[in-house]
Amino acid sequence: MLISLSIHNIVLIERLEIAFQVGLCALTGETGAGKSILLDSMGLALGGRSEVRLVRRGAQQAHVTAVFEPAANHPCAAILQEADITFEPGEQLILRRSLGADGRSKAFINDQSVSVGLLREVGDSLVEIHGQFETQGLLNAAMHRLMLDDYAGVDNGLAAQWNGWRKTEDELKRLRAESAQAREQEEYLRQSIEDLDSLLPEVGEEIELAALRERLMSREQVLEGLNAAYHALSGDEDQVRKAWGAIDRVADKLGAAGAEITATLQRATHEAEEALHAIQAASSDLQDTEHSLESIDDRLFGLRVQARKHGCEVDDLPALRAELATKLNMIEHADEALADAMTAVKKARAYYIEGAQMVRVMRQTAGEKLDKLVGQELGPLKLEKARFVTSVEPLEEPEWGPAGMDRVCFLVATNPGAEPGPLNKIASGGEMARFMLALKVVMAEVGMAGTLVFDEVDAGLGGGAADAVGERLAKLGTSRQVLVVTHAPQVAARAGHHYIVRKDGGAEIKTSIVELESPQERREEIARMLAGASVTDEARAAAERLLETGS
Repeated sequence: MLISLSIHNIVLIERLEIAFQVGLCALTGETGAGKSILLDSMGLALGGRSEVRLVRRGAQQAHVTAVFEPAANHPCAAILQEADITFEPGEQLILRRSLGADGRSKAFINDQSVSVGLLREVGDSLVEIHGQFETQGLLNAAMHRLMLDDYAGVDNGLAAQWNGWRKTEDELKRLRAESAQAREQEEYLRQSIEDLDSLLPEVGEEIELAALRERLMSREQVLEGLNAAYHALSGDEDQVRKAWGAIDRVADKLGAAGAEITATLQRATHEAEEALHAIQAASSDLQDTEHSLESIDDRLFGLRVQARKHGCEVDDLPALRAELATKLNMIEHADEALADAMTAVKKARAYYIEGAQMVRVMRQTAGEKLDKLVGQELGPLKLEKARFVTSVEPLEEPEWGPAGMDRVCFLVATNPGAEPGPLNKIASGGEMARFMLALKVVMAEVGMAGTLVFDEVDAGLGGGAADAVGERLAKLGTSRQVLVVTHAPQVAARAGHHYIVRKDGGAEIKTSIVELESPQERREEIARMLAGASVTDEARAAAERLLETGS
């Protein structure tokens, strides 16, 4: 509910602090006293349109602060949380707006700077303003479905079913696009895989081939060295054998020394023979290798051509081959995957339709009940010839959405036998305000706004009709905070709290608002509303009777 409203430098209001109470609060005053200023100020604090004309003449800046105390489970908490604004249920919520003489405005929530859009979103969740020309819930056809769903108790589970269906549709589209693209590339994929299979590339192969190529490029030089070494060890001029022969001839004269020298020469001969075998093996390997410089160059060229073709490194070719094979496999099994995806879409669509049909039944049932109950409220509001109709019509499939398959619209007929039509084309401003009042009375237990504001909803009414309006506003006041700007004494008498708007006609015209606390003050104001400027005893007596009836 709205706890208080603080207004500084708005039109005729220099400084005003006003505390509001629960239940039905009536605001009265003479025409031109400034009741509209109060609503303009409240609208500014709630994120409404800012206009330079609102800044008091001579002031540089205007301020309006509205303090609320939302219910523990109020939706504004979720809005604030999403905007990273700290707010604990049960705490007061402060909405503030400043407006400079240059037309610039700033918005604040709990002293944290916010966008005007966020201020408006939070404000709309806290207060609903209804008047002859501002019955937003009825004028905005998009709100009709929301209002009916609130009344019917429709939750948002249907949105999840819709999103699930959309997700399967998106997956099917993706598979179809990929399949179509893959089919276009099928010949390319097959040829690419065939080319890679002819090469059978291996990770690390390029480095090994490069090293082998380097060795092969120096093979002739190596063979020449090996041959020279072989001839040196196997030729007739074997120096070790010559030494061995010379020692052998004098071995008997050398004794132990000769035996040692002979053993050493024997080892040298053995080592030379091993070296000779190693030279022969190395030479044979180089001469008999399966690789040639030409074959290595050809393979390196083939591998690098494939790497350039696919824009990757040679070492990536084995993995690329596997990737291409997967794509080709998808083409070959695309029909199965598409069939599975289409089955998923059909199931999700059927699930959504089932849920939407259940919601339609809930809406139709609630609509019939709403039409009946609103109809019962219209007679006392001097709309006894009017008819209220909740239209729930099926939409074409392209128009289906998270909210279902229905178009919900509130229609009215103000004359007997006339076809119901849109409110904004059939009803006048005053009639629309009374239609909204009747709706709000019936739907008093639903909706998120804790404060309802009615601006001259009783315009043009008197007697029993005005009293019926007051009775219904008082009924609304048992579950909501209701502020009503009224010229009808019958409505004011029903209020639990009465505020009067006065304009001081001194040297500088100012507007003030005070709560009438004593019974005498209330009786005097209601008598003024009955009689005009000259309040008579008869008017005071009539006011007394209205107050007794209202209580």
